Amino acid sequence: MKVVIIAPSWIGDMMMSQGLYRTIKLQYTNSVIHVVAPKWSMSLLYLMREIDQVLELPFNHGELKIRERFIFSKKLTIQNYDRAYILPNSFKSAMIPFFAGIKHRIGWLGEMRYGLLNDYRILNKKKFPLMVERYIALAYNKVIDSASKIPKPLLLPQLHVAKNRVNNIIDQFNLFKQRPIIGFCPGSESGLIKRWPHYYYAELAQKLISDEFQIILLGSAKDYEIGNNIRSSIISTHQIYCYNLAGKTSIEQVVLLLSKCCIIISNDSGLMHIAASLNRPLIALYGPSNPKHTPPLSKKAKIMQGICTNKSKINFKHNKNDYHQSLINIKPLSVYQEIIKIFTNTKKISCVS
Repeated sequence: MKVVIIAPSWIGDMMMSQGLYRTIKLQYTNSVIHVVAPKWSMSLLYLMREIDQVLELPFNHGELKIRERFIFSKKLTIQNYDRAYILPNSFKSAMIPFFAGIKHRIGWLGEMRYGLLNDYRILNKKKFPLMVERYIALAYNKVIDSASKIPKPLLLPQLHVAKNRVNNIIDQFNLFKQRPIIGFCPGSESGLIKRWPHYYYAELAQKLISDEFQIILLGSAKDYEIGNNIRSSIISTHQIYCYNLAGKTSIEQVVLLLSKCCIIISNDSGLMHIAASLNRPLIALYGPSNPKHTPPLSKKAKIMQGICTNKSKINFKHNKNDYHQSLINIKPLSVYQEIIKIFTNTKKISCVS
């Protein structure tokens, strides 16, 4: 069976979609999987063993471009795919498989995609609380109307990196070989509302550097400023052990660096989902977002969610410019104590060598 998958546009969703790829491969051992995805994500998808080929989607997020999508669909037509899985819920994402004439087009109904999809599923969000369950459910020919009916265990995201590449990453960024690495992912595409305060990250970094760790700050170019705010808040003699790498790495380099970390501290973000897929100890900091919908998919992840008495509904698009009180309520000392607890419970957290 030869399938093509129209992938999501965000890092977190892209990582969770791997559950679908793994489930397809388990059900159809001879299946060939191609994925259509934005250029930025291609190096990430190459680290998923289930994918046989990645095709670049030549459109920016949100662009309609019907004529261009019709032209692009011809690349799919010549591949003779047996079926297509359309993971985004948008109308435009279902156009390409429809234009390509792929006979079996599967996805959640989303934006009223009657006709574009000929095997559409109706989503009951209460019965599918986890995003990863929604993706995996599409792998089955029989319609699954509840996450409880998905065969267990769920096949969760799992990136594969070469050990020699992980070892070389230390030299590439001139990190200290004698100090264990702790990774901080202090950014979020949603703005300050989903970020643990930078001054808390700085306070935690100060303590961990005193304990003879080194800190790497990871994220996109948009996170470079907040990385500098963290680093500059540390006493000058300790700043040498804190590296602001936000915006200075490729996606693949971020994966390699996270693989080398003894523990990772992250906001609810795309990098949190990458960290979870690498089976490294992880502390995920949640405020107003819902860990019951998009949790870190790892047994080594610890969720810390701040409590806020204000129960009013959060508008993530309009409340970007202030730290949320629930995240302010997670104090650095409590995160530090959780780190110590993780080290104590595992006796020794090994770094990839």
